[in-house]
Amino acid sequence: MKKLALLGMLLGVIFSGLAQIATPQPSPLSTMEQQVGLTDVTVEYSRPSMKGRKVFGNLVPYDKLWRTGANKNTIVTFSDDVTVGGKAIKAGSYALFTKPGEAVWEVIFYADTNNWGTPQNWDASKVAASVKAEVYPVEMPIETFTMTIDDIHNNGAMLGILWENVYVGVKFDVPTQEKAMKSIEAVMAGPSGNDYYAAASYYLEEGKDLNKAKDWIEKAVAANPQAFWMMRKQSLIYAKLGDTKAAIAAAKNSLAVAEKAGNADYVKMNQDSLKEWGAK
Repeated sequence: MKKLALLGMLLGVIFSGLAQIATPQPSPLSTMEQQVGLTDVTVEYSRPSMKGRKVFGNLVPYDKLWRTGANKNTIVTFSDDVTVGGKAIKAGSYALFTKPGEAVWEVIFYADTNNWGTPQNWDASKVAASVKAEVYPVEMPIETFTMTIDDIHNNGAMLGILWENVYVGVKFDVPTQEKAMKSIEAVMAGPSGNDYYAAASYYLEEGKDLNKAKDWIEKAVAANPQAFWMMRKQSLIYAKLGDTKAAIAAAKNSLAVAEKAGNADYVKMNQDSLKEWGAK
């Protein structure tokens, strides 16, 4: 009985140690994902609430650097190079800091996102962009700190900040036209050398129409004259079609380029095939 009681006490201690109390977070984390044109934009931020407090000019002082939310940095991520308030910044993730004012805010995109709150040592070289944004009054009180991506169109949108009775928006532009034109030009120009190579390789491996595979691999090699792996595949397709002479010529081309590139694996594979096909 004593052993059973001791075991019960031990199990109780173990399980009580593993138990965790689940309670709501005062400033819950939120993640917003939005495609603007052809660019992916993500905003990760924590959302404090007013809870009867006056926010701007009190809880959040005017003209002081603010983390723009709660807890860890608010992080804005762009999948492409963009322009924020007319200032170019690279694709990547940025901490969003602000200096709220009664009429105008300064909104700062900061390259170091690993801060809890504002950085202990501010580094001006990490400021990717700093822009001014006008404050607009909101008639209905906004209880919980909110960020939005609104006024979306093909070439940009507004990154919005709302809390208490204000709205602040920062315009950003995305490279939709450049990306769309590149995509259109690539498609209208037809398949790339890699596309032809992939199709030819599949047809060879699956034993499908080898004459099509031959046509595709020739286009792939023509588009990539230094691609010894494509020439290698070309030689194998010719061999499979029974054209040993063409297979030997393609293997010799592949061998020469592979030797120049220092790729020992392709050098040996070509040498073995040339020997097998009776090359001189």
